[in-house]
Amino acid sequence: MGRFLLIGIDGAEPSLVQQWIEAGHLPNLAALRDRGGLVPMASTMPPATFPAWTSCVTGVNPGRHGVFDFTEMIPGQYAVRFVNATYRRVPALWNILSDAGKRVAVLGVPATYPPEPVNGCMLSGFDSPVATRVDPSFVYPPKLYPDVRDWRFADLQETDVKPGWHARALPKLLDKIRVKTGIAAKLMAREPWDFFMIVFSEADTVGHHFWLFHDPESPRRHQSGPADALRQVYQALDQAIGVLVDTMGDASVAVVSDHGFGGAGTGVLHLNNWLAEKGYLRFAGGGGSLLKSVALKATPQRMRGALFRRFTGLVNKAESRSRFGGIDWAETRAWSEELNYFPSIRVNLEGREPKGQVKAAEYDAFCQEICACLETWEPIRKAWRREELYTGEYVDRAPDIVLELELEHGYSYSCLRSRGGPSFRRLRPEEYLGAKGRGMNGTHRRAATLLLSEPTSCETARLEDIAPTVLGQMGVAGPPMDGHSLLREGATSTATEKPPSPKPYDKTEERAIEERLRSLGYFE
Repeated sequence: MGRFLLIGIDGAEPSLVQQWIEAGHLPNLAALRDRGGLVPMASTMPPATFPAWTSCVTGVNPGRHGVFDFTEMIPGQYAVRFVNATYRRVPALWNILSDAGKRVAVLGVPATYPPEPVNGCMLSGFDSPVATRVDPSFVYPPKLYPDVRDWRFADLQETDVKPGWHARALPKLLDKIRVKTGIAAKLMAREPWDFFMIVFSEADTVGHHFWLFHDPESPRRHQSGPADALRQVYQALDQAIGVLVDTMGDASVAVVSDHGFGGAGTGVLHLNNWLAEKGYLRFAGGGGSLLKSVALKATPQRMRGALFRRFTGLVNKAESRSRFGGIDWAETRAWSEELNYFPSIRVNLEGREPKGQVKAAEYDAFCQEICACLETWEPIRKAWRREELYTGEYVDRAPDIVLELELEHGYSYSCLRSRGGPSFRRLRPEEYLGAKGRGMNGTHRRAATLLLSEPTSCETARLEDIAPTVLGQMGVAGPPMDGHSLLREGATSTATEKPPSPKPYDKTEERAIEERLRSLGYFE
């Protein structure tokens, strides 16, 4: 029973990894594959960042760990609140291993703010309340801060992508990989950690914004950009993996992505417009937020957090109007938040929503009706009832209906926000570059990457298998999980403890996090 190095590559596309291993571009990943294997793996449904990484480190589906997105609906309101690490309702790998006396180091895993006391150290992921770099609140123990202070998140303005943006962005992505690798290697060399985990985000960013340069068949194909940007980033990550594997020494290794990637086409869905066309929703007029739009365009990124915190009342009003304004709730039975990375439908249920219009006795029949209607629409592959996707105590945190979009000639549709107008349209050529909130040219896919340094007899895997694989290899018993070890059977306990109560962010933290996620392009 030994040590374990878990390297997360957010958004690493398995077909590209396979292709570039075979071409000789990724020698360190090739060495892992030759020692162990490259295993097809499935992400969560949908393949969204927070639920996917949380399932990876807990071994259970979102219905059991309770994290479905960056936010959750506030009961009894047409409003959302940000989730944080305290909303995770089961222990993660670092909790289980710390309790077993193992020394752990955890760097950059999404959905880990605030950092937890562990038997070792933790640097929280990008959901922390700060703009682009870490501060001491990211770090446990706080005295570690001077050693990790140069760690950076997405210090790129991804909501305003114009010609020339990509030439500036690519060097920043490559430099971020270099800086993170240096921080991790120095920390790793300090002691023989039993468990070391790090997540790199750069493959996700390059996949979202550079796919149309990479893919010669993309309907958004653009010639004026670096065709090899994805390969450059993957090669830099491969070099980082080589450094970390060598520095860690004698340890089992897994390289994992939370999801894969593919290209986006030119088709755009406006789900609320579709619901209005079918008589499920009525617009009230207005909607959107001129204040928010003007503020985001006029305010430099470095100043947004401070201004949003200072003018909390105006920000709350602007955000509420943006997300939930323009809908006549008394005449609406279903609506969508129109999130591109999490297309879904919520039912305006009597007794749950303030002006619920669907009676509880009619809920099941209504969901069946709307799912059947959605599946007649060409862009929708499947409309899932949440109970079909998730199991556990916290299924009710999920949207009522989760949509799996069809691919058009292999390319994904974009789901964008609208208040009125057509339910489907085509992007104009000047929109092909895309941006966060405006239909990026590369989007998440459910197929994920998994390389193991040890041989496995398993032909397929899912993200929930990673945590039991780590525990089994380290000989540590854990609680019951949905996944199973891909390398050996690990003992699991049946003891359960009531999880601690969630600790919501205070208003200042919540507003800072909201602006940080907005600068990353979410909620647009």
